[in-house]
Amino acid sequence: MAEKNTIPAGYWQDANGALIPTAKIKDIDKDRHTTVVELAEAAKDMSASLFGFKTNAMITIQDFINRSLQQYDVKTGGDKGNVTLVSFDGRYKITRAVQDSIVFDERLQAAKALIDECIHTWAKGSNSNIKVLVNDAFQVDKAGTVNTGRVLGLRRLAIDDPTWTRAMAAIGDSMRVSSSKTYIRFYERDETGSYQAINLDVAGV
Repeated sequence: MAEKNTIPAGYWQDANGALIPTAKIKDIDKDRHTTVVELAEAAKDMSASLFGFKTNAMITIQDFINRSLQQYDVKTGGDKGNVTLVSFDGRYKITRAVQDSIVFDERLQAAKALIDECIHTWAKGSNSNIKVLVNDAFQVDKAGTVNTGRVLGLRRLAIDDPTWTRAMAAIGDSMRVSSSKTYIRFYERDETGSYQAINLDVAGV
């Protein structure tokens, strides 16, 4: 095991790894370093505290849901699913939302080919807007991925065509959930009766 690199007494290590004698470092640079380190370390502690709070809140909410459903002899299949909880007096509201990130596999190319076939077969004119809509939906971003919402929006179009139906089936088959994120948000009702978010993001306070 390699020994940990230690900084000799009387030196500071800069961002490039070079050792600088403390006597050569300006007081204002030392002051800046101390200020940044103290605040960053405090921020790390706060981040850990917020993470612990979120974890505990998620467990508490799920435990309540389980208790609530016990009266119907129902067991939940996990902690997925959106839920809104409101205090008896209506002052506070908590929402738990699960957001799935959807990606498409290679079968999306089959869907695009089938849709292109539809557009080629259909008469021009009334379907020109659909062509623009389709081309926009399959446009890729800088990362080479398509806009999920736009692609899924095609499935909401009421088009009675067997080829189109096959294309929509291909889109459905190509979908898979790559990851899920769970969000929890807290609200307090103001004097007007509207719910305002209780901000837990230091950048937004």
